[in-house]
Amino acid sequence: MTRFAALDIGSNTFRLLIAEPAEAGSATPWKTLFYTHRIIRLGEGLHYHGRLSEAGMQRAMDTFKTFSTLFLQYDISPDQMLATATAAMREAENGPAFQQQVEDITGIRIHIIPGEKEASMALAGACAVLAESTRHDMMLFDIGGGSTEFIRARDGLACDAISQKLGVVRLVEVCLQSDPPSAIDYRAMLHQARQHLLEVEQSWPDQKPPRHLVGTAGTVTTLAAIELDLSPYDASIINNHRMSRETFYQLRDRLLLMTHDERQAIRTIEQGRADLIIAGLAIIEAIMEKWDYKEMIVVDAGLLEGAWLEMLHRSRL
Repeated sequence: MTRFAALDIGSNTFRLLIAEPAEAGSATPWKTLFYTHRIIRLGEGLHYHGRLSEAGMQRAMDTFKTFSTLFLQYDISPDQMLATATAAMREAENGPAFQQQVEDITGIRIHIIPGEKEASMALAGACAVLAESTRHDMMLFDIGGGSTEFIRARDGLACDAISQKLGVVRLVEVCLQSDPPSAIDYRAMLHQARQHLLEVEQSWPDQKPPRHLVGTAGTVTTLAAIELDLSPYDASIINNHRMSRETFYQLRDRLLLMTHDERQAIRTIEQGRADLIIAGLAIIEAIMEKWDYKEMIVVDAGLLEGAWLEMLHRSRL
């Protein structure tokens, strides 16, 4: 059976999925052969300098070299792989040059995709594992390191989508000055998030929020794992988990009182996410309060899985 690889090159996290089509009736359309993710922070400093940092590019290149070895081990040819890069590489002045360097050294062809394509792929990946009742009328938000995508959808089809330069790496670099986070730091993050949400709402022809709020990506899934004390992590338990606004507030208050080291000691927070989760809290709080959502449905599938599904679709044409 043909296998495909998808690589999500985010501003903060790189995710890799190697899978083959699953049998009919399976929980997901893919049967995972290999999965990994690594926090790289490719977008660190981009807000200030407009360029990818040398340190970030070196961490990324080391990871690409490891991934290229995995592609050989799993017999993945270039036409069986889709590598998508998002905010960091599409905004950086040296993004195209780094794109070419990666291909020259590792053979990995990176596609730097626009925010709208990122949003549509994230929707496809999320809908593959969401309950049908949720897919009927939903807003999906996908928090990244450099941007957040907002997609209003009905019955799995996008009504509209917008990508905002609202990411956790960006917010932490600009606003997080204290440890534990001060009220001033957190209010600054909330203010920035709320300004972006005004632009999101203004982009809607009818300014009507969908019935269900669905969140994906590391901040959201980490919060769900903390609530459930889920260790080891299990995506099948995370998918379709419902987190009430009251529970979110409890988690927010608990995390804001902790130092960076105390948050990092929580077993469900992976290394490198202890500071970023503070910015993620502000984004989620702003979203839930802006449109008065009483709960958030969590999904551990998005751009990566959407890219894999696109490869599957291409193979069947």
